[in-house]
Amino acid sequence: MLKIHSEPPKPEITPDGPTLLALGFRPFFSAAGLSAVVLILVWLGAWSGGMDLSAYYGIIGWHSHEMLFGYAAAVIAGFLLTAVRNWTGVKTPSGRPLAWLALLWVAGRLLPLAAGYVPAPVIALVDLAFLPAVALGIGPPLWQGKQKVNRIFVPLLLAMALANLLVHLQALGIAGTANRGAEMMLLLVVFLVLLIAGRVVPFFTQAVIPGYQARRWAWVETVTVVSLIGLILVQLIHPMPLLTGPLALIVALTQLIRVIGWYDGKIWRTPILWVLFTGIAWMIVGFGMLALSTQGLVGANLARHALAVGGVGVLTLGMMSRVALGHTGRPLQPVRIVEWSFGLINLAALARVFGPLIMPDRYNLWVHLSGGLWVICFLVFCFVYLPILFKPRVDGKPG
Repeated sequence: MLKIHSEPPKPEITPDGPTLLALGFRPFFSAAGLSAVVLILVWLGAWSGGMDLSAYYGIIGWHSHEMLFGYAAAVIAGFLLTAVRNWTGVKTPSGRPLAWLALLWVAGRLLPLAAGYVPAPVIALVDLAFLPAVALGIGPPLWQGKQKVNRIFVPLLLAMALANLLVHLQALGIAGTANRGAEMMLLLVVFLVLLIAGRVVPFFTQAVIPGYQARRWAWVETVTVVSLIGLILVQLIHPMPLLTGPLALIVALTQLIRVIGWYDGKIWRTPILWVLFTGIAWMIVGFGMLALSTQGLVGANLARHALAVGGVGVLTLGMMSRVALGHTGRPLQPVRIVEWSFGLINLAALARVFGPLIMPDRYNLWVHLSGGLWVICFLVFCFVYLPILFKPRVDGKPG
């Protein structure tokens, strides 16, 4: 995978506004944690027939859109708005501009629920504006930085905006492209998460395990990038099992090789590390299942949930937990209840992915069990981390 670089250290940047708006991870990790709870509770209500979410995206469409363009997009925005400042030493949005970004994200979540009262084009334009706005927020600092490879995140965010457009075109009755857009976004999120994992997982492991040295192979990183881009383009242009299967299998095998090079048995002593490795393991499982689904051996929906709940869900919970501690000057040791949540979110993925394979006649049970475990995990995150995200750094530094 492409290697993400940091710039040489620069003077500390004094943020604008209140603590919550000091740096991007604070409002957006807060939004991600809260939305992870609310979106799944609402979805379980809709799945049980107690709520109607069909007005704009459709019931299934609302769930996939909000978890990808709502929850995942919030995590990505929070991470990039924070990391780009660290990589470049150049200020990213804080204070009032950051508040406007956060409000734009919130509006994108609420307006579709008011469909019928708010014109559909307005709903689309507001939601479509968020990802380009984040790209605009990180673009100037990245172009001022010397490491050109870091600029890849701007086109990635714009590609996500294109995937979002495909979803909205169907909601507006223009084209039947919503499924294609959702599939494309899932792969783009996975691509971005794996790109970041290639830097942070070995770095975090090295910071914790004395003498640890990750092994990397250039050809593995190249094949990973090419095969993932190939999968994304296939989804954008014309989904074909003949291409999807082999490409997904290549991604699964290359991720297995990557994680073997990063692995050290001592990670199991440190939950903040093993949660990241289990998230990558879910990525391997998800791409393997995606390859099998093209032959009708498993359901494509289960493969998508292996990538989404297992891969993206586990990795983002682990990363947010670690980043929130590190960037508020706290020791990188989560409290015990958070460590338990790392296990529970893996159980949520197991229930959602393998439960229906073992007992397909209990599908509703597995959906509710997985959703309930997910909600518990993020309630724990909110309970522990929201106070941290709202308070200044304990070391007195800005940010």
